[in-house]
Amino acid sequence: ELCEILDWAKTHVFSVFSICWGAQAALYYYYRIPKYPLPQKMFGIYPHQVLVPRHNLLRGFDEVFYVPHSRHTETRAQDIENCPDLQILTYSHLAGVHIVADNRGRNFFVTGHSEYDRDSLANEYFRDRSKGLPIQIPYNYFPDDNPENVPYFNWRSHANLLLGNWLDHVI
Repeated sequence: ELCEILDWAKTHVFSVFSICWGAQAALYYYYRIPKYPLPQKMFGIYPHQVLVPRHNLLRGFDEVFYVPHSRHTETRAQDIENCPDLQILTYSHLAGVHIVADNRGRNFFVTGHSEYDRDSLANEYFRDRSKGLPIQIPYNYFPDDNPENVPYFNWRSHANLLLGNWLDHVI
């Protein structure tokens, strides 16, 4: 079913913005870029760097910005760098590849969760903990790593900028 949607998107939409698992699935479907299991869940708020500062999707971005991640797999930079049709726009030394674009600048593959609300990671953490699942405290999320503290919402402005840039400067 997802393959049908991705096929349809090739001819019926101007731009595709894939997020997290959807980004990994689309990278595999379009370019055969594999995903790899992680030894433990990538879970928290990670600093990222802009690698292509003049890209329309990244207008107004700071050199370093924060993004939530919550995933059990990764896409590796080397695989993307080996594909001449793709480029990595943003990267984290801790979380890895973040935003990948095709060379036409119309399709974007985002491994993080800029769309998350302030409490999304907290809800996920408490849910998994209550089920007895192995879950670590989200990295760089709760002040002092104390789940009783209200998390900072330090990715909101870049999340809004990312979506706004996609709508205003790509679409």
